[in-house]
Amino acid sequence: MNAAIFEGKGKIGVKEVADPVIQKPDDAIVRITHTCICGSDLWYYRGLTPFPEGGRIGHEPMGVVEAVGPEVTRAKVGDVVVMPFFVQDGTCPECLAGMSAACRNRMGWGGEGNDGGQGEKVRVPFANGTLFPVPDGASLDEHMMVALLPLTDVLCTGHHAAVCAEVGKGSTVAVVGDGAVGLCAVAASKRLGASRIFLVSTHEDRAAIGKQFGATDIIAARGDDAVRAIKEATDGLGVDGALECVGTPESWETAFGAVRAGGNIGAVGVPHGVAPIPVERFFWKNIGVKGGPAPAAHYIPELMPDILSGKLDVSAIFTKTVSLADIAEGYKAMDERKEIKVLVKP
Repeated sequence: MNAAIFEGKGKIGVKEVADPVIQKPDDAIVRITHTCICGSDLWYYRGLTPFPEGGRIGHEPMGVVEAVGPEVTRAKVGDVVVMPFFVQDGTCPECLAGMSAACRNRMGWGGEGNDGGQGEKVRVPFANGTLFPVPDGASLDEHMMVALLPLTDVLCTGHHAAVCAEVGKGSTVAVVGDGAVGLCAVAASKRLGASRIFLVSTHEDRAAIGKQFGATDIIAARGDDAVRAIKEATDGLGVDGALECVGTPESWETAFGAVRAGGNIGAVGVPHGVAPIPVERFFWKNIGVKGGPAPAAHYIPELMPDILSGKLDVSAIFTKTVSLADIAEGYKAMDERKEIKVLVKP
């Protein structure tokens, strides 16, 4: 079988690797039908985050179960399954508390250990905690398969930002970041009942998708100018919830500037170069700050029915599709910000 391999800064190759096999009783083998490139993959690609050269890459797979170990009860051969961006056991105290991203036996996809999600097949450890089957009888045309794929990461991550910021009916929200996660945060905020959603975006194509997903206001500015525009639009108050979906010092400054006293920041952008935040920064304004990696395994059962019913569809984030053989082209396009998110068809 073929799989994407990280070959160093700016280099993604495709090589033949051994087919995965059942190694433990709770393993499963899944043939990947759809996967994608994540913005966090670009940190490795750009040489900003360490990743083992020669390691398998990718963490957003979905596909069809081909084999299961004797202890697997969650899924059966032939099921279409979605897999979160972390492998988790589903049984530890953290998983049972709804915080699967902190699973005591958590593993990442790819690297020097597990199979990567950008390949033809994958061995799934802890299949009872990691596989999420689509219900039998669901209508699964190609559009629906693509609509389900964001459950592996970005849709759950955007939803997590909204949940952490306590977005609810009538909330005012500012989404900082117009990548796939930020756009999904817009859709999640609308789903949770927000009445006014500001999307900070200086890219017309991304802003257009944001409007499609529910953004009521586009703030085509950055930094202090973006904060000023949000404050002016809210009579100087600021928003109830600021969703930080980038992870840079500038995006954090925008989130702190946009949120009102007593509001909340939901942070899901992986921090890069962000200095420790002084307690005084949120203490004097009674601002709540919460966030981190999304517990996707906790959110998938909640979000999947809305996707299957057609109520929730963020498939427009996929602006380019490539074959596995051409995945390097997809990385280049995302790195150059020519595409929002690239779908990969093995």
